[in-house]
Amino acid sequence: MIHSLAGLLEEGKLLRRRPFRDPHHSASLPSLVGGGMRAKPGEISLAHNGVLFLDELPEFQRATLEALRQPLETGRAVVSRANHHVTYPARVQLIAAMNPCRCGHLADPSRTCGRAPKCAAEYQSRISGPLFDRIDCHVEVPAVSASDLSLPPPAEDSAVVAARVLAAREIQSARYKGFANDNPNAPAPRTNAEADGELLETIASPDQSGRALLTQAAEQMKLSARGYHRVLRVARTLADLAGQEGVARVHIAEALSYRRLNLGK
Repeated sequence: MIHSLAGLLEEGKLLRRRPFRDPHHSASLPSLVGGGMRAKPGEISLAHNGVLFLDELPEFQRATLEALRQPLETGRAVVSRANHHVTYPARVQLIAAMNPCRCGHLADPSRTCGRAPKCAAEYQSRISGPLFDRIDCHVEVPAVSASDLSLPPPAEDSAVVAARVLAAREIQSARYKGFANDNPNAPAPRTNAEADGELLETIASPDQSGRALLTQAAEQMKLSARGYHRVLRVARTLADLAGQEGVARVHIAEALSYRRLNLGK
């Protein structure tokens, strides 16, 4: 329905696959969040129940990125204009990519960044803390050398990983049957990412050792309440991927390792 409203259905056919949207970093705020004279849905709504991929994240306009904060938190994009007030669904999996600094050579010993660490600090500061806080996993991917490209494929291929993810999704689907979200404006949860409030504490409460680690890390890492709850969601998902019923210290530790990295080091 969202794609039909935006006039993007090819030959009037229904979509059979989850959407994947990858707007250019020059995209305007209305094109990303929604708006215009007719209050059309933006990229974050066109990616509903699919993937929104933002490449070169710091190159997007600051105001445009900040406008994503509410939709990412609530799963809804509210477009208000003089003659229109529309709410579009916007439950997406956000995937973003960025270089550690403008030149991209911060961690490359053969091509050292001449302005490090100032270059990295300035570049990364284009992404606000609250936006970083809404991204569950922050992973540093090292550069791939020419010799790495000639190595044999990894032992675990994508099909094996996909089967494990599917099994975890089935566990979550069974878990949330009959549950309602604490937020009356939010739909009933289907995955760990949508669990909130008392429900999240119920399904993701770690063991005593894990709780102690999380409390200590929250103080040392200065985790916000949002960051704290996101660690719990990721830990619960890690336990599901491992086929374990409870959340243990090892799952909390791994979830904490995915919080924001200081790429300037």
